[in-house]
Amino acid sequence: MGGGLLVAGTTSDAGKSVVTAGICRWLVRQGLKVAPFKGQNMSLNSFVTREGAEIGRAQAMQARAARVEPTALMNPVLLKPGSDRSSQVVLMGKPVGEMSARGYHGERQKELFEPVLACLEELRRTHDAVICEGAGSPAEINLRRTDIVNMGIARAARLPVVVVGDIDRGGVFAQFFGTTALLAPEDQRLVAGYLVNKFRGDVSLLEPGLAMLDGLTGRPTLGVLPYAHGLGIDEEDGLRVSLRGTVRESVVAPPYGADVLRVAVCAVPLMSNFTDVDALAAEPGVVVRFVDRPEELADADLVVVPGTRGTVKALAWLRERGLAAALARRAAEGRPVLGVCGGFQVLGERIEDEVESRAGAVDGLGLLPVRVRFAREKTLARPVGEALGERVEGYEIHHGVADVRGGEPFLDGCRTGSVWGTHWHGSLESDGFRRAFLREVAAAAGRRFVPAPDTSFDALREEQLDRLGDLIEEHADTDALLRLIEKGAPEGLPFVPPGAP
Repeated sequence: MGGGLLVAGTTSDAGKSVVTAGICRWLVRQGLKVAPFKGQNMSLNSFVTREGAEIGRAQAMQARAARVEPTALMNPVLLKPGSDRSSQVVLMGKPVGEMSARGYHGERQKELFEPVLACLEELRRTHDAVICEGAGSPAEINLRRTDIVNMGIARAARLPVVVVGDIDRGGVFAQFFGTTALLAPEDQRLVAGYLVNKFRGDVSLLEPGLAMLDGLTGRPTLGVLPYAHGLGIDEEDGLRVSLRGTVRESVVAPPYGADVLRVAVCAVPLMSNFTDVDALAAEPGVVVRFVDRPEELADADLVVVPGTRGTVKALAWLRERGLAAALARRAAEGRPVLGVCGGFQVLGERIEDEVESRAGAVDGLGLLPVRVRFAREKTLARPVGEALGERVEGYEIHHGVADVRGGEPFLDGCRTGSVWGTHWHGSLESDGFRRAFLREVAAAAGRRFVPAPDTSFDALREEQLDRLGDLIEEHADTDALLRLIEKGAPEGLPFVPPGAP
């Protein structure tokens, strides 16, 4: 049986996903066979494995960091929010129904514990080490009784736990202490140490606090990871679209041609797989922004309508915001628009939805000659094709079935004038196709933009994963991490009162 470690966090977005990926990359560089694992994930950012299973994109990214093929074993339960109170439940890569938060956190979640634990044990049987990622915080004591992703799985599998805290937000010492002190004694025995994430400045100024934390909890800090700029690693949770005008991180490089190319991404509700635009942001001279006002489309050379878990809701939002009218004006003026998955569907003539929104027949924006009918069976695929004279790979995750009634063929969708639409996620990661597409966009926009001839998105992603591995190797106590993975949490870790029942 291989060793294991659970990377927990003091909060959501503390850095669990990237730390897990960094540990995976560091371990595989030591010659170990490694797998990532997350028992339960809540995310609209998902991926399709080669066997046709839907899992969180963060676990697919971590599998790449570990240099193994992602499988459903690595993320047996995926929750895809459809509203503030309900989610689609994906079990072993396949959707099994919609469920309210209250319904899920009752008996249903407890029923999933054994399958989740079985997946972890199978990975441990076939790998030297399994690096598990928690969710949210292990100190969410209101959910501890039915927990299958934090201390519930750690206790069942006897996994040592390292807690990550984001010092950039402030209050990290209180977070570490409070997280530990709110755990039951049996859970505290597995918490072996802490990792400080996103530190800026002189580490020596932090050391007195780390020493006091050790004295208060009896647990060491196993590393202080510096703030690393420009890591465009796949994110687990939906982008905080309230941060209007968010700029997607990109390679800091001047444009290859005379002009930059400006890309505006409509920040639709329940936006999914917004990582589709990462490949655009990786191009020198391409600036990618998320927007929610029609006037923000005025200077954009390309507008992307991304995927969404709520196609009809996104369509209504585009109309309410005035973005639908702005998109129609762009199309009439021959200015480029790209719709991906749900974004492709809203650009069509008509949507019949008795599955996702149950809204029935709804008029689309009418920018593409397409009619969409929602099927109960979800399409999960890894297609390969050709467009603009280049080979393209992608992946599909959708209930909508498109009936294309005209236009020029474009992947599985179509093109009319300067408006393109496809269900394929990830197509822009194909370098030759992305360059050909950007040349067409630049020509239509009247920009003297030239794609760099040597940008490899695949190579850039590998460089970023190596940077994560370097952060762990250079700034964490790797000997201590390896001992935890091989031998588990040390005996005699002190109890920090008050604890939880």
